[in-house]
Amino acid sequence: MTGTDTATALERATLDKAARENFPVAPFFLPRAWRTDLMAVYGFARLVDDIGDGDLAPGGADLRALGVPAERSEDRLAALDAFETDLRRVFDGTPHHPLLRRLQPTVRRRGLTPEPFLGLIAANRKDQLVSRYETYDDLRAYCELSANPVGRLVLAVTGTATPERVRRSDAICTALQIVEHLQDVAEDLGRDRIYLPAQDMKRFHVQESDLAAPSAGASVRALVAFECLRASDLLNEGAPLVGSVHGRLKLLLAGFVAGGRAAVQAIAAADHDVLPGPPRPGKLRLLREAGTTLRGEG
Repeated sequence: MTGTDTATALERATLDKAARENFPVAPFFLPRAWRTDLMAVYGFARLVDDIGDGDLAPGGADLRALGVPAERSEDRLAALDAFETDLRRVFDGTPHHPLLRRLQPTVRRRGLTPEPFLGLIAANRKDQLVSRYETYDDLRAYCELSANPVGRLVLAVTGTATPERVRRSDAICTALQIVEHLQDVAEDLGRDRIYLPAQDMKRFHVQESDLAAPSAGASVRALVAFECLRASDLLNEGAPLVGSVHGRLKLLLAGFVAGGRAAVQAIAAADHDVLPGPPRPGKLRLLREAGTTLRGEG
């Protein structure tokens, strides 16, 4: 396979993953330039998550592109270090990885700074070192790194960032991250990670062993319902962001809020039993929620 073929395959894999998200990443109705830049940002975010989750093939094309030695191909921290080195080349040189080469014109065109990208890398480093969160505030601090930079990048790409919009965006992104964790409780446990705050687990009399059951008992369902309520409150806090912008961006941001709300509804429809597998909203539910969000502009 040639270098061009490898780059094309890596980008195609990113596009395939974008189609499976709870919310639209770069929908067709956006201007082509926005779609191009948002997909470049998404490619970065998806790749750093794949590194942190250990989803890349040892010695595969991604790790080779980053210059990770074969003998260290299963060392996630080493791969993240190599990825950060290549990210810095986006700002002062020529990156090696195809997805980072794709990101470079976006960074220059939109005047993006390294900080949000470094935050996403820091979140994945934290995943290698921290597998439990004691309090809800601890979890939100993690979301500051793992989720909020994405929303800030969307505002930066579209040239609409203001302090108030960033605050609203942070609430939406934290909510989306919490909902994703709720959908993926069983998958995360398989990686020896729990994103349900330990204080909340204790309050609802949930043991870690309860999360390994084939289906959720009453205590686990009550805990998931409680965390869903928190996520819904954050979505409501952030939703006025939709009414603060105009045109196609309004549709995009409504899609983000609707994706979170529809996912919460899908979890509720499963009676908050997330252990058999992640409850996912259907397209009709997403469209219905997007319409409701647009009509209320939050």
